[in-house]
Amino acid sequence: MTTERTRVAIVGAGPAGLLLSHLLAASGIESIVLDSRTREEIENTIRAGILEQGTVDLLVESGASTRVLRDGNRHDGIELRFAGEGHRIDFPALVGRSVWLYPQHEVLRDLVAARLDAGQDLRFGASVEGLADTGTDRPRVIGRTADGTPFEIEADMVVGADGSRSVIRPEVTGSSTGGYFREYPFAWFGILCEAPPSADELIYSNSDNGFALISQRSATVQRMYFQCDPQTDPQALDDAEIWEELQSRVPGTTLREGRIFQRDVLRFRSFVAHELRRGRVAIIGDAAHTVPPTGAKGMNLAVADVVLLHRALEALLLDADERALDAFPETALRRIWKAQHFSWWMTSMLHVAPDASDFDRRRQLGELRSVVESEAGRAYLAEAYTGWPFETRLG
Repeated sequence: MTTERTRVAIVGAGPAGLLLSHLLAASGIESIVLDSRTREEIENTIRAGILEQGTVDLLVESGASTRVLRDGNRHDGIELRFAGEGHRIDFPALVGRSVWLYPQHEVLRDLVAARLDAGQDLRFGASVEGLADTGTDRPRVIGRTADGTPFEIEADMVVGADGSRSVIRPEVTGSSTGGYFREYPFAWFGILCEAPPSADELIYSNSDNGFALISQRSATVQRMYFQCDPQTDPQALDDAEIWEELQSRVPGTTLREGRIFQRDVLRFRSFVAHELRRGRVAIIGDAAHTVPPTGAKGMNLAVADVVLLHRALEALLLDADERALDAFPETALRRIWKAQHFSWWMTSMLHVAPDASDFDRRRQLGELRSVVESEAGRAYLAEAYTGWPFETRLG
């Protein structure tokens, strides 16, 4: 078996891995991207996507995507619904930024096309089995191609961007579960349905019956969720029961109903790896952290990781300066924990816990009023939801 050579070996062709390869190429740094999935599997894994202002700006300015501006749906606010009333959070008026509704699989299609058009060495169906020589400055990635042929790639840096079931994470943390973990006592029952939007902007509704989120996918498809038990069988409810449940949680808005063509149950978990880097191996994106979806931070947090690691790898590989790489974990973790807090805060404020008392319920409504009745409270939510500026200084 011949050992190949590259500057950066990236495991995972998700948003983090593809965007990192895109930025590295712009800096003149070659990379190989490996993913066990086929191109079709990557591009057709349907996931929601709310992109922060900074994420959209980076995709456009780097040339990774122009479709996001053409096909994405800019949203200048969200509505918090509670006690039967709606309260709009006006993002531009409060912080001068917005968000874009643009599903993650569309971002992936843009990135895959951009990288292949640029001649990126992007290998689908390549299963990584492990690493070797991780204690040196020439770690090796060992695996098999789609047809079972073994391969070995030597790199100056290995980056694990291979999701929450990362095979690279144990090389950094010592185990697949090496990190801080929280599981929430509820989940989201999600549907996709054929119907025009029920509202111009997203509605986050806290009701006595539990939480609901009224979102959209396009002019003809809606995405909606309601709070449920994590053990709920997505096939347990018929369409009429689903619509009744959703409508009961969004008083004041008549939902537009249509054929439900997808349903699933999304469990809520938070995770932050104990370490983000060991020697010449680092992890980013879902391999390093996961958040509940309430605050729309998942993919945006991965992009922030990429921005930092790209700067660190520029310094390492172009200037032989390891200081930025040394500072990467601490700098990245500052934003990661801010995002964890915001995601936890939004989740706790909007969902009704299974063991909530009357006191808990009234306190929660008091918290919501404290947010919507205060310009400072609304500005905090708007600032975090639309995204903090990217940190580019390491250390």
